[in-house]
Amino acid sequence: MNIGEVAKMADLPIKTIRYYEEIGFIQPKRSANGYRSFRESDVHKLAFLGRARSLGFSIEDCRALLQLYENDTRASADVKQIAQEHLTRIDAKVKELQAMRNTLSHLIEACAGDDRPTCPILSDLATLS
Repeated sequence: MNIGEVAKMADLPIKTIRYYEEIGFIQPKRSANGYRSFRESDVHKLAFLGRARSLGFSIEDCRALLQLYENDTRASADVKQIAQEHLTRIDAKVKELQAMRNTLSHLIEACAGDDRPTCPILSDLATLS
């Protein structure tokens, strides 16, 4: 399969596939003229990586998950640990975003939004920490 066919099958941009090759996630065969030739296993890896990235796993997490995916003697506990650590980071980010939302919501409510120049939003942004 060529890169265009694989991109459609894995639902990934060609640029992403080239990047994943560059960082060693896949190693397609090369013909004498240098064209990539992808195997079915490459498509599965790329789809796997696409799904993992869509869930927000980092490149390094993806590397570890892919290694575990390819290891028939893996322990599911290792996979679970990576996923749990990622979930913990997501929860922290959600908490941070909720705090940002609450602050911004409060500032918006406090702003009259009229022709006067005073604005609590700008005052808050100008406050030194």
